[in-house]
Amino acid sequence: MTESVSSIDQIFTLSGLRTDHWRDLLAIARKWHAGKAEAVQVRQAYDALQAVETLHAYPGPQLLNALTAALDANNKESFVDLAGRISFSILARYYKEDAREWAVTPEQGRELAGSFTGSDPTAPHRPYFEVLVVAPPDSPRVAQNVQLIRSQRRKEDEFVYEPVVVTNFQDACCAIATNSNICAVAIFEGFNYASQFPMPQLNVMLQQLNITANDDDEHLALELAQTMADHRPELDIYLMSDRNPQEIASDSRSAHVRRILYAVEEPIELHLSILEGIRHRYETPFFDNLKRYAQRPVSTFHALPIARGKSVFKSDWIKDMGEFYGRNLFLAESSATTGGLDSLLEPTGNIKRAQEKAARAFGADHCFFVTNGTSTSNKIVLMSVAQPGDIFIVDRNCHKSHHYGAVLGGLQPYYVEAYPMKEYSMYGAVPLRVIKQGLLKLKAEGKLDRVRLLDLTNCTFDGHVYNTLRVMQECLAIKPDLVFLWDEAWFGFAHWSPFLRPRTAMGAAATLEKYLRSPEAQQAYDAQQQLLGENPDDEALLNTHLVPDPSKVRLRVYQTNSTHKSMSAIRQGSMVLVKDVDFHRIEPQLHEAIFTHSTTSPNQQLIASLDVARRQMELEGYGLVSNAIQIALDIRNQINTHPLISRYFRVLGADEMIPEQYRNSGFKDFLAPGTNWSNAALAIRDDEFFLDPTRITLVCGTAGFDGTQFKNLLANQYDIQLNKTSRNSILLQSNINNTRSDVAQLIHVLLEISSQIDERLRNDGEGAREAFEQRVTSLMTDVPDLPNFSAFDAKFRNDVNGQVAVEGDIRTAFYKSWDESNTEYVGLNSPECDQRLKDGPPMVSAKLVIPYPPGFPILVPGQIINHEVISFMRKLDVKEVHGYDSSRGLQVLKS
Repeated sequence: MTESVSSIDQIFTLSGLRTDHWRDLLAIARKWHAGKAEAVQVRQAYDALQAVETLHAYPGPQLLNALTAALDANNKESFVDLAGRISFSILARYYKEDAREWAVTPEQGRELAGSFTGSDPTAPHRPYFEVLVVAPPDSPRVAQNVQLIRSQRRKEDEFVYEPVVVTNFQDACCAIATNSNICAVAIFEGFNYASQFPMPQLNVMLQQLNITANDDDEHLALELAQTMADHRPELDIYLMSDRNPQEIASDSRSAHVRRILYAVEEPIELHLSILEGIRHRYETPFFDNLKRYAQRPVSTFHALPIARGKSVFKSDWIKDMGEFYGRNLFLAESSATTGGLDSLLEPTGNIKRAQEKAARAFGADHCFFVTNGTSTSNKIVLMSVAQPGDIFIVDRNCHKSHHYGAVLGGLQPYYVEAYPMKEYSMYGAVPLRVIKQGLLKLKAEGKLDRVRLLDLTNCTFDGHVYNTLRVMQECLAIKPDLVFLWDEAWFGFAHWSPFLRPRTAMGAAATLEKYLRSPEAQQAYDAQQQLLGENPDDEALLNTHLVPDPSKVRLRVYQTNSTHKSMSAIRQGSMVLVKDVDFHRIEPQLHEAIFTHSTTSPNQQLIASLDVARRQMELEGYGLVSNAIQIALDIRNQINTHPLISRYFRVLGADEMIPEQYRNSGFKDFLAPGTNWSNAALAIRDDEFFLDPTRITLVCGTAGFDGTQFKNLLANQYDIQLNKTSRNSILLQSNINNTRSDVAQLIHVLLEISSQIDERLRNDGEGAREAFEQRVTSLMTDVPDLPNFSAFDAKFRNDVNGQVAVEGDIRTAFYKSWDESNTEYVGLNSPECDQRLKDGPPMVSAKLVIPYPPGFPILVPGQIINHEVISFMRKLDVKEVHGYDSSRGLQVLKS
């Protein structure tokens, strides 16, 4: 990133770099103390931090004033000591636990000890957060109220908070963007709009996120509330008004305000409201109930011997399992759904409430917990919204659960192809033009009424994110009742980033829902109809950014979310999120699908972890996701700029993974010269595809390793784990679990491996260099062409009017293969295979065939096996190919 650290509105990176800035200050201060730097250098570094620190409660005015006084007095030792204490406290987050960290002197620390945090080791932990107070400048009344709010805090409170006071709209926006500790906002009317600090990025950011603000608005407080809700919808917002609160409550923008209070009322009301709001988000109905259940003396007479743990802890042979997992795991187990527990299949109590909280948190109308992973979530949705014989448009490279969902539900897939990235043996995402072509082709064949849904992966395994809003807009313009299933198994965390949220299914659905209700939607549609005429040809429709008829649209959006893949849920924890205007009609079908695909013995701990994951993301997800993004940017930067590592490894940018025609913004890479988060925000808003910044494709073929080989090397020798590889790359993912220590270890290992390669090539002579170059060439240049979907065999198609149908009956083909008399095997490299490719009869796949890597199905049941597929399989050098028996060959259906 190229911005100066002195910019207060460096909102895209500052939350992740704050500790670095303090360490930089401490480093220059120590040089000053040692006589190796000048005071003016310390002053510059300190001045750069002071503006930013006004947006945080800690270190606060007292400590900053003491630091300023030490610098003004040229007291080097005091400045270094205090700067070091503050820096370490921010890094280790001690200030959240110990009130003494806020003290200037030891005497003051003894007075503060135990006053509001966990400095008393015998006291229970109380989560810490900060409240942003937006108030008019130089207002004694507000200052008095802030002090009065502080005075309301008691040791009995469940949570502890500190206020952060700003005096204008722009500083308030920067505060919620940079300070992830802020969980609530109290807005007093009468504040200013403009900051005293320069704001080169803020207005650009607001514009690119489609957030508008009018500094002349009579109700600027409501403008601010709406802006904050757009950026961080999880925040509790309270409005303190001197006027009639009921007048403000009638404004539609007040929907974003949790409570409107009369400003002259006792501050205890605001204090209690703030705590109540946090308590509402902190509550985890199922987990809280499960903890209470575990403490009850229960006698079990049901089929779960490990419940209560007696069979484990009284055993002579498996006691070690109890010692490993702990007693609470077994105390909280039960197969009963009574006695205070609830049923996942028919929730009426605490599970239902937990799902309602998750729906609100993720911006959905409904949420359903799934304990069999998103593989099951996808099948549930497919079975709910479609019936046997329905056509669904689906990415051929999607997860196998979608293909098997078609088999189980009797759906007919119309496969659309993602653009290929041959040099890396992977696919990107499906261009919108290809999707529209599919819809228009089916319309021309008279099959549009049979098309039920569009099923896409967002984001893909390799990080390609769709412009979900535009995809839904344009598809609904062709088929207004089209259902959308967005498989966001890897992308659930994105809701907690204001930049990525608009590209999520629920984020785009909310935007589209609001747009369709506006007068502009009908005006845009009428103008487009006038431009296109009554019967536009397909080419005109393909070349137009279509808008739907708002009077006909039925907005029906489903998002499946592998909560365990990006949040703190136990493995297999998943959610189905729903925003469907016709949900009341299909709700019975969805419940039947849940009964069909879900276990009747769901794991209690897994359900609880979904409940807790929602709580965590609502209260600290913004900061955790910001940190995950910053860690990913650090990894990119360290690898691509290191003089030795970059000789053998590199991280691919958007310009290498997304063709130029899908990047209208011109965005190339996070590390491109002059690029910052405002450029990225523009690309997120406008481009057809964008790369998830937390997914990092590391090319290892240039170091002589294929993906699987390098993955195993990292795991076996360096204890670095990952799971996705391609022929010449590996995928690294940063998430809310990663720390700077993880980054340091990764870079250290890559440097060690690069040094070993460098030394070997230098010492082993010309032969070694030639062998290395040949290996690199085979991995990076001699790569197989990626096969597209060929076609379903005629027996599994329903051709119309001489036109060859693209959709197919995958279910019949799948079950036909269960009778061995219907199948035979053809060796991949056999003369028979070559002969049949040339002269027939055609070979028709009996199975889903999925090589790992790259992990996409190159064959599905009923698909014609062509020369393109065979060539690809013959060049594969991977050992794991699901659906293929190397000893017998390809299983094909007999003619």
